[in-house]
Amino acid sequence: MRHDFARRLATAASAAVLAALAAGSASAAEVAVVPPAQVGFATPGVEALKAEMQSLVDQKKLAGAVTLLARQGKVVHFEAYGVQDVATGQPTSRDTIYRIASMTKPITGVAMMILWEEGKWSLDDPVAKHIPEFADLKVATADGGTEPQAHPMTMRELMSHTAGFDVSAGYEDDGLQDGDLQAMIDKLAALPLAVQPGTDWRYGPSVNIQGYIVEKLSGQRLDDFFKSRIFDPLKMDDTGFHVDSAKLSRVSAVHTYGQDGLIAPAGEVRPAPTSPPAFLSGSGGLFSTAEDYWRFAQMLANGGELDGARILKPETVKLMRTDVLADGVTVDLYGPSQTGGGFGLDFAVITDPAAAGTPQGVNSFYWGGAFGTWFWIDPTNDVVFVGMIQNLRGSILGAGTPPMRDISPRLVYEALTSE
Repeated sequence: MRHDFARRLATAASAAVLAALAAGSASAAEVAVVPPAQVGFATPGVEALKAEMQSLVDQKKLAGAVTLLARQGKVVHFEAYGVQDVATGQPTSRDTIYRIASMTKPITGVAMMILWEEGKWSLDDPVAKHIPEFADLKVATADGGTEPQAHPMTMRELMSHTAGFDVSAGYEDDGLQDGDLQAMIDKLAALPLAVQPGTDWRYGPSVNIQGYIVEKLSGQRLDDFFKSRIFDPLKMDDTGFHVDSAKLSRVSAVHTYGQDGLIAPAGEVRPAPTSPPAFLSGSGGLFSTAEDYWRFAQMLANGGELDGARILKPETVKLMRTDVLADGVTVDLYGPSQTGGGFGLDFAVITDPAAAGTPQGVNSFYWGGAFGTWFWIDPTNDVVFVGMIQNLRGSILGAGTPPMRDISPRLVYEALTSE
């Protein structure tokens, strides 16, 4: 039985390689990986990271994964593990394509800041200056009524999830993504805000609204703006709101957990679109690879530039990773407020690593996606890490997926030997 499985796995591996070659996908193979000691990592420590990821696959706690670790702009670890689809046994490759969900948000934030540098908007602008439909939004009250905004919601609040909009679940019956971005704006304009602007952090439609603003201020569709101003300059060739049909064999399946707690196919999941969708979600609509997302993250780690392509100024990147929350407002994603951190402009920020219980350096900025993808950028230690998995509820602690966002920092910083 084991021999049969091994033969099937080997056959799938060969098919995957041939498919990748047919699609012309060689970029991941070209990433230069330097010896860890060259940039202050202990080789045994980096090997321990690889071994832990492989162990999670071997224990059937993950179907597969891709992890990439870089320091000082140099990649020291870039590995693929397991399979991208447990139903077929197709092996994961370093250029497997993932639904990155909310890791789309930082990309939308960068798009916003490109326009900010061009003088198209300012942080203290009322959002209604750019979206007149929001000029007279009222705020829901506890007694079922409404009241005026205490102050007009600002662009700074919109980019930090404190503009007053509710969490995404609060709009489940409103069909915000049933049309295009303008249809979403029209629906939100007819609803009250959930809370007064600036008073509470709520993870809802704020970044989709930013995507609308990017379109309006640039005069381009969101996908076109992303491609021309971010993806093409950074050579992010496998990132977009849809996947070319020639690349579909590289798209990871989505997984879940069976009653035995082991990884299993998730069943019905919407397939990757092969043409641009009607709703371009700046909150969560992109597909990408570990290498592509590393190129984006490394650009930010470098102060807004990569391989001669400048996307943002260094001071703009620093602004994005600066906590902008008002006193007493905390990040509360899935339960208890996250201590030791804050929120900048479309990034969470670690302000006190000890309080946050993390080995990551102060001012590290990060986010993740609903299917379990995750990354962080540590300017204190000049470290960038990108991890890709694909599980339903993959970012929720206790829902089956191992705590990747705790496991990987521990191993990375245990391997770090020099400043």
